[in-house]
Amino acid sequence: MTYDLLIVGGGINGCAIAREAALLDLKVLLVERDDLAAHTSSASTKLIHGGLRYLEYYDFKLVAEALRERERLVKAAPHIIHPLQFVLPHENAVRPWWMLRIGLYLYDFLGGKMSLPRSRGLRKTDTAFSAPLKGGSRGFVYSDAFVDDSRLTVLNALDAALNGADIVVGTALESARREGDVWRATLSDGRTAEARAMVNAAGPWVHQLLGRLGVNAASGVRLVKGSHIVVPKLFDGDHAYILQQPDRRIVFAIPYQGAFTEIGTTDIPVDAPEDAQIDAGEIAYLCEAVNRHFIKQITPADVTSTWSGVRPLYDDGASEAKEVTRDYVLELDTNGPTLLSVFGGKITTARHLAEEALEKLSAPMGFASHPVTRARVFPGGAIADLHSFIAHVRATWPFLGEARSERMAHAYGTMLAEMLEGVDSEAAMGADLGGGLTEVEARWLRTREWARTPADVLERRTKLGLHLTPAEQALFAERWAALG
Repeated sequence: MTYDLLIVGGGINGCAIAREAALLDLKVLLVERDDLAAHTSSASTKLIHGGLRYLEYYDFKLVAEALRERERLVKAAPHIIHPLQFVLPHENAVRPWWMLRIGLYLYDFLGGKMSLPRSRGLRKTDTAFSAPLKGGSRGFVYSDAFVDDSRLTVLNALDAALNGADIVVGTALESARREGDVWRATLSDGRTAEARAMVNAAGPWVHQLLGRLGVNAASGVRLVKGSHIVVPKLFDGDHAYILQQPDRRIVFAIPYQGAFTEIGTTDIPVDAPEDAQIDAGEIAYLCEAVNRHFIKQITPADVTSTWSGVRPLYDDGASEAKEVTRDYVLELDTNGPTLLSVFGGKITTARHLAEEALEKLSAPMGFASHPVTRARVFPGGAIADLHSFIAHVRATWPFLGEARSERMAHAYGTMLAEMLEGVDSEAAMGADLGGGLTEVEARWLRTREWARTPADVLERRTKLGLHLTPAEQALFAERWAALG
């Protein structure tokens, strides 16, 4: 079989391109050597946002595009993306009040007509916002959105697969060469595949793949590590904080998985994608960032988990990592069968990137491209009101219990009806593998969402690993393997 498109890389960009292409009726094969979202795409700050700080670098086009995408995504996947209010304290500020106020006005303006609340000043009555802070009630409140990044990646792949794409995980591209009007690829499972065009969405490995293909790229990439720490929750409430630091960077403190606070991120230049590991200096930096602002103090001993990702940023020549653009560049090579390479990008703009990628591919490949995902709901996302939907889940499957109903409603949305078809009792869910994840859910993850290992389940698709002890995780691994 000859595919129209062979996509290398199962991160957010590769999966978004697969979705867009499949909905344009192209024959798509996506190969990922590890798991979907195994690397950078599960190591983000987990925000769908315009990027308030990018205004400081005059990246107005990127911010406007990202804010438009934020509006689309909140509507398209309300089960895994939800609005989030951010508090921007003005104590220990390195920017004057007037600059922040103008920046927030501009942020609102660039977003156009939005469903999310516009920015405002922090009021004395906002005691829930100001109570955890060391300094008073001076500051601002604005809105962006939180996302389960790895699940968004999986949902892109799932929508692609539902529309005919072949998604293959645990399989690497061993080699590929141009033969006539096709790419002939050899995969690590011994198969070969032919494709009229190839997309290099290898993320931090984009240049390595180009080298193996014998293609020289005009664009460069800067590898920048971003690390996060997780600590027991620092404050009550569903809001988050954006904290200014003396080095002019910002650090987020975001409610995470109910019992925790996520803190990040850093910007550290690295030499190789394999350098995605947090170091003691980063942990200390993030602890100090929080301690400048919060009454409750933390130390590295409070850190319960961490994650790090290497961002493959387009090299725009900026002198510091924090200044490098988060925009993307799509480079087309038509010296034979088409090759499209993706440099840069971010979770928020992946859908738009995919749309632009198909536009670029349409001319050399000879197909008509048109937007197909701008108003398209993701699998499970046909929900008018999330709170009402969670209540519906509790009423329909009362044996799930309150906590599990909420978790599964958020994770699967309306797909729960298919997963739980014919399930009418706790016993019918099968054995509990750990953390409330039963055989029914485990089999869904394995057969529908490409999960192969305990880490695929606990770290990416459910985040239940945060709530399990090492012994419980080991027991889960045994039960997962026993499923066969």
